[in-house]
Amino acid sequence: MTKIIELSTNEIIQQFESNNSSLIDIRPVDAYNGWKLQNEKRGGHIKGAKSLPVKWANYMDWIEVVRSKNILPENNIIVYGYSSHQSQKVAQLFIKAGYCNIFVYNHFINEWANNNELPMEKLQRYSNLVYPGWVKNIVDGNVPSEHTGGKTVICHAHYRNINAYLSGHIPGAVDLDTLALESPETWNRRSPEELKAALLEHGITADTTVILYGKYMSPDNNDEFPGSAAGHIGAIRCAFIMMFAGVKDVRVLNGGFQAWKDAGFEISKADVQKVPEKDFGANIPGKQELVVDIPEAKEMLKSKDADLVCVRSWPEYIGEVSGYNYIEKKGRIPGAIFGNCGSDAYHMENYRNIDHTTREFHEIEKIWSNAGIIPEKHLAFYCGTGWRGSEAFYNAWLMGWPRVSVFDGGWLEWSNDPENPYETGIPEFNEVI
Repeated sequence: MTKIIELSTNEIIQQFESNNSSLIDIRPVDAYNGWKLQNEKRGGHIKGAKSLPVKWANYMDWIEVVRSKNILPENNIIVYGYSSHQSQKVAQLFIKAGYCNIFVYNHFINEWANNNELPMEKLQRYSNLVYPGWVKNIVDGNVPSEHTGGKTVICHAHYRNINAYLSGHIPGAVDLDTLALESPETWNRRSPEELKAALLEHGITADTTVILYGKYMSPDNNDEFPGSAAGHIGAIRCAFIMMFAGVKDVRVLNGGFQAWKDAGFEISKADVQKVPEKDFGANIPGKQELVVDIPEAKEMLKSKDADLVCVRSWPEYIGEVSGYNYIEKKGRIPGAIFGNCGSDAYHMENYRNIDHTTREFHEIEKIWSNAGIIPEKHLAFYCGTGWRGSEAFYNAWLMGWPRVSVFDGGWLEWSNDPENPYETGIPEFNEVI
């Protein structure tokens, strides 16, 4: 019978002198990112740890997630979290899966997080990726730390699907149709005048703290994009446009409405009336640099200091499909780097965890690095119409990458001009990620 061994802090340090150890952080992803969920002295995770929340132990394909993280049976598996009970639970799962060298570390809060000399890491802008408990404080009228202290508006984003909102939402949230911020003719962000009117209608000014989220729904729920995560990716799309407009404090609920439900918090079906504002308080756009249009995209393709990153699926990238029934031309922009979204135009599984939370940022950074996508360059992420590009952009922005934008027109606008070049087929020297 495999024995689970408890390690001391000094033994953890010694273990990591070996490349044969995998340190597993089983706390919620939000704690891993930087939130102090148990009042620990320092937020974040032990440097080098992988995120594998105990919550995921309830999923049937837990072992597939483990394998996808390259956590191997021959590794020394070191599990740590907020409680010894949870660490034992996950350690037993590893034993059942055939892993032999299992250890637990039970001194993270009182020793590791308390000692400034021991290495920790966190997502640079973790506070813009909020967790349900933080939002619950807002709903209850309590202003938590890491808050500007001003007015807060919670937006339930959807695409032409008010029923997604009325069927259940966070109490106090107002509905936000993505079409309020982007035009269905081009799928680009709307004009400054239109954005100003839409934001004011929703009670949003430059100084408002905005919390955005959406729903993940199945085809049976009559979702706007059946079988996809359109609601929540739409929330991230709206977050990007609000940042571009000049809203100073934009937050996204990590995991969307599903995270709120999983936390067991109250759900409302009331149609909350919007309370309009009269003065946005700043010129729109406030951050023009977050958007790239075709002229600048063409200049970036010529530059050694910039890259366009194609956040589409492989079939779209090589021109087997256009990805959308309203886009005729198939192919890619010559010179664009492949930033693989996932299976098709309506999924972003390569950027998400099994519970729809944002994927471990170290994993995204490694994937990008292997593809030549690096923070030293100006990067403009794009897809077909801007949604997937906005989510990839938001990941890079959360990591603190200094020059990141969205090529808003994407493949739709590029392919609509017959003068613009395009390619199909597998590119030479391309590395699939």
